[in-house]
Amino acid sequence: MQGLQELYDKIQEYLNMEEEISFAEFNSYYKDVMSVLADKNESFEEDDIWKALFIIENLMSNADSRASESKGSTAKKYKKMSERTTLWSKNLASRLHKFGYTEEQINERFEGMLEEGTVKAE
Repeated sequence: MQGLQELYDKIQEYLNMEEEISFAEFNSYYKDVMSVLADKNESFEEDDIWKALFIIENLMSNADSRASESKGSTAKKYKKMSERTTLWSKNLASRLHKFGYTEEQINERFEGMLEEGTVKAE
């Protein structure tokens, strides 16, 4: 099983790709993320929560858009992924709020994380 840092690096790589990954690759990545969250989320330090939330938010938005673009069982699978990632997003965001972060601070940090991935890709 991959660790959180590897999953974070991979999402940054995906975000900088020109083409979309296949359903199979998306699903495999999604399952790896869910597995790490299920097994390790209780032991996450503050920085880990940031990375996990960044991963989840990006998975969620991609699953949402893919669900609306897909048909049949694939669309249903993306919708299910979106629903599960939404729950994780709420869980992780509430943990950051307990650390004292506001929604605005979370959004600002996310912008920085996106830019960090763009710099690495150049």
